[in-house]
Amino acid sequence: MPSCNNSIPQPLIFILAGIPGLESSHGWFSISFFLIFVVTIIGNVTILNIIWIEKTLHEPMFLLLATLSVVDLCLVTVTVPRMLGIFWQNAKEISLEACLTQMFFIPSFYVMESGILLAMAFDRFAAIWYPLRYTTILDSNMLVKMALAILARAVAVVTPAPILTKRLERFQTQVTSYSYCAYMAVVMIACGDISNHIVYGLMVIVASVGIDLLLVILSYTLILRAVFHIPSWQARSKALSTCGSHLCVIGLFYSPVVFSVLSQILGYHMAPYIQIIIDNLYFLVPPMVNPLIYAVRTKQIRERVLRILNCERK
Repeated sequence: MPSCNNSIPQPLIFILAGIPGLESSHGWFSISFFLIFVVTIIGNVTILNIIWIEKTLHEPMFLLLATLSVVDLCLVTVTVPRMLGIFWQNAKEISLEACLTQMFFIPSFYVMESGILLAMAFDRFAAIWYPLRYTTILDSNMLVKMALAILARAVAVVTPAPILTKRLERFQTQVTSYSYCAYMAVVMIACGDISNHIVYGLMVIVASVGIDLLLVILSYTLILRAVFHIPSWQARSKALSTCGSHLCVIGLFYSPVVFSVLSQILGYHMAPYIQIIIDNLYFLVPPMVNPLIYAVRTKQIRERVLRILNCERK
């Protein structure tokens, strides 16, 4: 990478490198990303339609699931088209304004998704610990307050990123080693002291995903404690089955983050292209798989999907 001895002023255009080191495989990646995009759109739109049509699904758990699907659709919409443009048309140039916009919206939707998963964990906690007061605790007013809190936190946490980036004056190069405008990717090609930017990046992870994961673990610890105090094995099984889909989604969402953080703590240095691929998986795989998990493991949604498929066959 060029040194700061030959630095350039803040460019009006950045170059997105895609997946450096795997340029010859960009065609295969484009096929994978396109299929992920299509499956994500179909799956989440199907979930939203089912919850909208089925009045019996207008419950807190399914309304949170609908919110999750909306955020997933927004997340892939702001990431995949730009990636496909790079892989298919070599459209690697992105303006500074578009870069800052991506830098705000992509992590915002990601932080929102983490917040929704925490809200869903609270939903399961309330349903199992306070079954008689469940609908009272999670009424429409509470759901609206939770949604506004999730939105407000995402905006508050992510807004400094484009502002701080805009203040960077000199850069080593205008090429970023990503297929989207990632905050740290842009910071790492800047000249001068970037320690404050690194601290801010760590604070974003801790203040959002880190805290959410700890609270999710706490919620499910309390949930398991309550479940194993239920005398009936059948009742235990039923209580745990209501959490199964959510646990699968949680594991899928947080495992790449945990893997990435642990690898850095343990000093394991991954090849740059592997790190970039993992970072792409943060944003692409959960939105695709979430509706599939709920369609398979949730009885009400599974039955509705099967009815739709049977009608199409006839």
